[in-house]
Amino acid sequence: MKSLPILVVGGGISGITAAVEAAEVGAEVILVEKEPTLGGRVAQLRYYFPKLCPPTCGLEINYRRIKTNPRIKVYTMAEVTEISGEAGNYRVKINIKPRYVNDNCTACGECEKVCEGERVSEFDFGLRKTKAIYLPSPMAFPMKYVLDKEALAEGDLDRIISACKYNAIDPDMKEETLEFEVGAIIWATGWKPYDATKLDNLGYGKYINVITNMQMERLASPWGPTGGKILRPSDQSPPKKVAFVQCAGSRDENHLPYCSYICCLASLKQSLYLAEQDPEAESLIFYIDIRTPGRYEKFLKRAQEEARINFIKGKVAKIEEDPETKDLIVTAEDTLSGKKVNERVNMVVLALGMQPSIAGINIKGLKVDENGFVVSENGIVACGCAKMPLDVMTSNETATGAALKAIQTIVRG
Repeated sequence: MKSLPILVVGGGISGITAAVEAAEVGAEVILVEKEPTLGGRVAQLRYYFPKLCPPTCGLEINYRRIKTNPRIKVYTMAEVTEISGEAGNYRVKINIKPRYVNDNCTACGECEKVCEGERVSEFDFGLRKTKAIYLPSPMAFPMKYVLDKEALAEGDLDRIISACKYNAIDPDMKEETLEFEVGAIIWATGWKPYDATKLDNLGYGKYINVITNMQMERLASPWGPTGGKILRPSDQSPPKKVAFVQCAGSRDENHLPYCSYICCLASLKQSLYLAEQDPEAESLIFYIDIRTPGRYEKFLKRAQEEARINFIKGKVAKIEEDPETKDLIVTAEDTLSGKKVNERVNMVVLALGMQPSIAGINIKGLKVDENGFVVSENGIVACGCAKMPLDVMTSNETATGAALKAIQTIVRG
């Protein structure tokens, strides 16, 4: 009897890896992603560990593996709403939102040129706007546009339809629900940054030059809102002195009680971004403990050698703004010297904690722990940051392991 397919939930680097690994040994795979494109958080980064590769480095080869493998079926703008059954024989409900753009799209961009309506770009964490019809990212997969009907300006729809030579605009697309029978489920829904507005003392949302670490990645990206130039939001000037606030929301019983694993490394990496653009730029890293596990000790030494970093061991008590210059005054206690410090900086980057993407969402049939991380049981296997806070390399390792577990489940089933 033919085995049922494997369902992979989440199309970031972990989900993509799990899908191609399973399919390349003969399993049928259904890959679902709630966003309009695959790629997940990695697609938003300037570089990722361990080799400081750009996103294209890891994603393009895997996209090619998906394109050339008929055993992988991809659904974007799709979310799992319910799971029933047991290992070897699950029934899954998936809700698919309309893209309003069909498979005729060639991503030529003519529709975007005539569109006047705009929307805030979630991909860029609100740092810029896109047109109401937009390409989710320069390396989107699938490479086709998506239409946000609520953002259309008057007359936009007629102009867009007229501009499209390929009859790709379909404003009458409907939401649909699909049901699949699958033998195993790999859960790879990844992570989201902790809500920085809950950190009242750190000024996010109140002071324009307080940004998050993921916003910093978008500023540094050549595909980002500033074309890769790190500029502070208030006046678009390059910052000369930047404070990185570690454990922003992590290791705090009032927020996320656990360590988010990669935040220290991310701030070290972003200090190197600053040094690349201005060797004289100074980074202040306010930390509780610097965590650079295993091979990443070498990376810490590299950052110390190549960037101007001043480490201050102490938790930031408050951040205030100079209303004239929009500079920020960071107040903390240096626990090594026992002295209170007040540092004036041009910009602050909050090293936000990693929270599971599905935290706070109840999915029938899925078991999660008290923090929202997915608990593997029976034929449901968690990997990547849906399982725990991880870097890209380790996420891929867990994804390969999850593929093996899923294959074992469907073979037994």
